[in-house]
Amino acid sequence: MESSIGRVLRDRNAGLYLGAVLVSGFGTSALWLASGIWVKELTGSDGLAALCQLALWAPTLTGPLLGTLADRTRRRPLLVTANLALGVLLLSLFTVDTPARLWILFTVLVVYGACGVVTDAAEAALSAAALDKELLGDFNGLRMSANEGMKLVAPLAGAGLFAAYGGARVALLDAVTFVLAAAMFALLRVSETTPPPDPTPLRARTADGARYLWAHARLRPLVVAGGLTMLTSGISGATVYAIVDNLGRSPSYTGVLYVAQGVGSVAVGVASGTLIRRFGAHRFGGAGIALTAVAAALSAIPHDATALAGSLTNGAGLPCVLIAGLTAVQRETPDALLGRVAATANTLMFAPTALGIAAGAALVETVDAAVLLPALAGARLLIATPLLRSGARARVTSRSPSA
Repeated sequence: MESSIGRVLRDRNAGLYLGAVLVSGFGTSALWLASGIWVKELTGSDGLAALCQLALWAPTLTGPLLGTLADRTRRRPLLVTANLALGVLLLSLFTVDTPARLWILFTVLVVYGACGVVTDAAEAALSAAALDKELLGDFNGLRMSANEGMKLVAPLAGAGLFAAYGGARVALLDAVTFVLAAAMFALLRVSETTPPPDPTPLRARTADGARYLWAHARLRPLVVAGGLTMLTSGISGATVYAIVDNLGRSPSYTGVLYVAQGVGSVAVGVASGTLIRRFGAHRFGGAGIALTAVAAALSAIPHDATALAGSLTNGAGLPCVLIAGLTAVQRETPDALLGRVAATANTLMFAPTALGIAAGAALVETVDAAVLLPALAGARLLIATPLLRSGARARVTSRSPSA
């Protein structure tokens, strides 16, 4: 019997979609690193270089509003148009050759981030329409694996291209990846109808998505747990240099830990569909959060093997609740609301990361990592418990005979 992953990979739409994710993800990851190097080279400022990440991330805060746009038009043409527009926009970075023109780079990065929010919402809605709902867990896991895989290789490629030819060539590479992604989205075979005109104000339509998500008894716990987990991931991420110091290693050793984390994320992405079907979304998400608790405890031990095991385990655990949350949203949200609900869920799950990074930066200066990391482990177990309990109750209910 053919495996579910095999069914996903043999599906024409899924193959095109994953191809678009791979090529655009490669370009995005390459530009993400190169933009900071670009700013640092032109200005010498670490603070301005760090603002590149903020410019890309900030539009996520407007996710519920931007996601509403994905519900007001057909998603496939929207994805084609947005990717082509970004490809053209990136060519403007050829003019950035002095500090006085860095405003162009930051403007492009903000627009880039905003388009990413809209296209993420459109992609979530389009994939739910184009694929068998039973395969969405496998598909979302493979998508996560593709993204994480690109993060392992693309930044190095971007840095190398920047060193050899400058930032404009990295922007050109990214533009080409968006054009390729647009072509792949254009080839998708999916039947869509244009949504009817809706006189409801934009704010009210945005609120409809948020209300639906918050009132849904199965979606709300996953999204809340995802947001709290990402909050703790921001805090733990700020401890990485303290962990390396405790190992007696140079700061460059952080790269080894990040690679181990990426390998864990790729592995769990491939297995996620099977695990969701076996355990259910809540138990899968809760088990992943529990794994991150183990990871934090392992990272507190000043030994190379445990630090690597902690990074690998963290990489395997962290995506679980995110994959479970997105898959549940796609399965249980009406198509007309799916864009804004998916965008709202993404904002609630990912935005806390920035707060966690800020809190971690303050805590790591005053609290020893050997104390902070076990505390995070305890907090993550508390976050995981409601999901594990609700998943266990659902499993018992499903096995109970009908009255």
